[in-house]
Amino acid sequence: MFTATAIRAGNKSDLYAQLAEQARGLLHGERDCIANAANFAALVYHALPDINWAGFYFYDGTELVVGPFQGQPACVRIALGKGVCGTAATTRQTQVVRDVNAFDGHIACDSASRSEIVVPLFDAERLIGVWDVDSPKLARFDDDDRAGMEALAGIFVDSVRGTR
Repeated sequence: MFTATAIRAGNKSDLYAQLAEQARGLLHGERDCIANAANFAALVYHALPDINWAGFYFYDGTELVVGPFQGQPACVRIALGKGVCGTAATTRQTQVVRDVNAFDGHIACDSASRSEIVVPLFDAERLIGVWDVDSPKLARFDDDDRAGMEALAGIFVDSVRGTR
């Protein structure tokens, strides 16, 4: 496993490729959604610099409910279409928010968060939930992070496909 120091040494594409390889190995052979989500969140939280929250919100058929995460305590329930997470879930599009204070309807679970990226998780047409990462740094996430986080989220979805 590599650390945030190792992450800073290369370019983002290479670093996300290394993180994806680590995630595949960590999740390989395990089908339990909660176990995989917990390990996945811990891996990303400890590997990437300048983040203060990394975790999941799972769709319960009505709303998004907090799942395994790393960071400060979080909002427990988020309605579809509300905040960055609910928007990602309903639009089916990754949300890269450079400044959370400029996002209309942002839900502030941690006042230290300044930017956020949320990737919707789907198994075919079925909403699983969202993968959410926050940063205390303004404009922390860019298109390289979008591509990397979407690839990582795909690895997670593949590991739990058909289990939720």
